[in-house]
Amino acid sequence: MATSEEENALMTGSRTKSRRIMISELFIVRHPFSVCVPVDHKVTLRVRAEGKGILHYQWFTEDDEEVFAGNKEDLTIQANKSQLYICRVSDNFCNCVFSDWVKVKALDIDKSGLPIHWQGEPHIAESPKPQTVRQGKKLTLHCAAFGIPTPHYQWYRNGQPLQDKTTGMLQIDNATAKHEGSYLCCISNILQETWTEPVDVGIVQTDLLPTPATTATDKVALLIGNLNYSHHPALMAPIMDVHQLANLLQQLGFRVVSLLDLTREEMLAAIEKFIQLLDRGVYGLFYYAGHGYEHAGRNYLVAVDAPQPYRPENCVCVQRVMRSMQEKQTALSVMLLDTCRKWYNQDCIPSGIMPLGPTGNTVYGYATCEDAEAFEVQDGGKSTGIFTKYLNAHILQTEKVTHILERVSEDLGRDPLVTGKQQVEIKHTLKEPRSLADPVQTAGHTRELNLRDACWRQANKLPRKKRWMFVCGVEVEVSFSALFSNVLMAFATVKTKGPRTQDCTVTLSSIPPMEDIFSGPGRSEEMDSLLFTKSENTDSTLRLCALQKLTESLVIKVDLHYTDMNSKLRQTESQQVDIGKPLVASCKLHRRNHTTPANKKEGASAQSMGNITSSKPRLHQTQAGPFTRKAECAAKVAVTRGNEPEENDENELQDFTF
Repeated sequence: MATSEEENALMTGSRTKSRRIMISELFIVRHPFSVCVPVDHKVTLRVRAEGKGILHYQWFTEDDEEVFAGNKEDLTIQANKSQLYICRVSDNFCNCVFSDWVKVKALDIDKSGLPIHWQGEPHIAESPKPQTVRQGKKLTLHCAAFGIPTPHYQWYRNGQPLQDKTTGMLQIDNATAKHEGSYLCCISNILQETWTEPVDVGIVQTDLLPTPATTATDKVALLIGNLNYSHHPALMAPIMDVHQLANLLQQLGFRVVSLLDLTREEMLAAIEKFIQLLDRGVYGLFYYAGHGYEHAGRNYLVAVDAPQPYRPENCVCVQRVMRSMQEKQTALSVMLLDTCRKWYNQDCIPSGIMPLGPTGNTVYGYATCEDAEAFEVQDGGKSTGIFTKYLNAHILQTEKVTHILERVSEDLGRDPLVTGKQQVEIKHTLKEPRSLADPVQTAGHTRELNLRDACWRQANKLPRKKRWMFVCGVEVEVSFSALFSNVLMAFATVKTKGPRTQDCTVTLSSIPPMEDIFSGPGRSEEMDSLLFTKSENTDSTLRLCALQKLTESLVIKVDLHYTDMNSKLRQTESQQVDIGKPLVASCKLHRRNHTTPANKKEGASAQSMGNITSSKPRLHQTQAGPFTRKAECAAKVAVTRGNEPEENDENELQDFTF
């Protein structure tokens, strides 16, 4: 029988052993939890454990791969895809334990509206939509929400919870009349509870279901206007045509790039960038205003550097552009051409034509019919193409795009200025009633949308507003706006006058100097006032044109002129700032300009435009009436013919390899 001392010793030893066992145990006191976040959102997974001595952590993915730098209790990742994670916790006594598996779900859907300082409360990113379903068919409602932790879903019909309908997708395989009603979803986590708006679901017994609404995953437009030609009569209307159409397309939700006066190489480079913005489901629109022609069933756009006489290889083939658009599997491809379709060099031998593949949802809107001219007119002091004039009057309507063009054709047909001279022609392969006003639905296409958005923003990025404080105490502000994607406006304003200065004036200039194509002879004051609304407080304005030719950073120089009140002398101070490569200059369209014409045709024949004859291109037409957009070749030009066809398909294909 043990003595009291022995009993005490045994009890003490037992407690010591028990304490050792408890300390040596390793266990997790806080497991990580699953989350649902937008793609590329930063997420931190946390695990907490207790044990003896130093604890070691290692995170793993579902593929049993160790997460790089995942050796801490907190794991911060960029959620670029959905993935499972688990954490192993170990000590120095060969003990280890694993956390629960958790899922980081990355949703590639629109995250607009997500608060900047989002704390993880449920945020509805995709709501269910009303539906009409044929009886016996599948009913599917979708709902998606971001949340940390991952939110819980509960569907309701007519205010009653639906058993086992606790995921983001409600699906009923065989819909009947009892499934008709009002549906909504409750979404919650430990932070908050939120509800979707109720939507109505109808069950019909006939096959006459309403046509589903058409949508685009994005809408992109490239507008080119050529007017100041080196070897052909200059035009007036493309300025107004492109400017007004760009504003209207922006109202329809298009991402617009608008460019003036491009060489052939610059046109090809701009088209290449445009094609890169297209993708499956995107609406693509290409518009051109300027000289052009049609030859052997193909349409050609005349670049501003096209020689006299021109040949197809000096121009851009429209059908090549359309084929490149089709290859991107766009939901709608629209080609609007305000240009002539005549061919004047009858000595050229037509080459074989590779037809376009049978692809649907393409639309051609020609300003005029085959073998005819397109015209521009003077209207109250400003010039506009007749086709584009009526196009702009109807383009905001929500009708099918071909119906819009039919209305344009009807209006143009009633215009007495071009009766018997010009008539719109429409060609299309539309399979669906698509409209330029269709909404953009980005669900499931967010990543592609973000890539296109970054590329588009690059071509439309403006320099930031800048303020200078001069030594004399005068403060000047310079701001910027885009007139076209390759035309930048700079405005200088004196904000504060110095204590000893008077009669302050400001002048702006650029390094290198950029040509102002709007300041030529004949350019009316009315057009200036229409295009360039100048603020009453602006002291100086600078137009920077042809930015696509910029090969170096652009420097803005501000010269301040003032009278010193002490000396009564006129003084000048200067400051300058490097604004980089603004707008389309950042896209490096000039990179295609790897060749220079070896010999511009000296002594070329006089250009013809109506009954105007001149040895130099004219910027402004002086007589009344419509003016053609044809660029005539010199009559009976001697052409050296070889075995090679006039139109080199292989070279053109190389130009359009994106």
